[in-house]
Amino acid sequence: MTSPAVSSRDLPHPARDEIRLEPILHALSDPMRLAIVRELATVGDELTCSQFELPVTKSTTTHHFRVLREAGVIRQIYRGTAKMNGLRRDDLDDLFPGLLDALLGAAGRQAVRLGRTGLLG
Repeated sequence: MTSPAVSSRDLPHPARDEIRLEPILHALSDPMRLAIVRELATVGDELTCSQFELPVTKSTTTHHFRVLREAGVIRQIYRGTAKMNGLRRDDLDDLFPGLLDALLGAAGRQAVRLGRTGLLG
């Protein structure tokens, strides 16, 4: 039996049982990546890469999304020409109950404490 063909546009993601805590913490230790995750959590839906207003180059933005995807924090899929990004909240909440909410809450409190009103500060 052969495997179905994989599109060249399919992006590699860790399976749920392959997601580990260390890469998640590394991914979320960067302010830009944390801002991406905060925005996805706030919106509660998928967003295209271009919907994020990050103060970095396109190649750096691509790198940040790749780190989040490879850590298992987000899922990226193509819909037509748009690359959609969604938070893997169900997987993260099942594997690490309370972690995502604790990190997002701490990031929000830090933003208030530092007087940063937007997600990117």
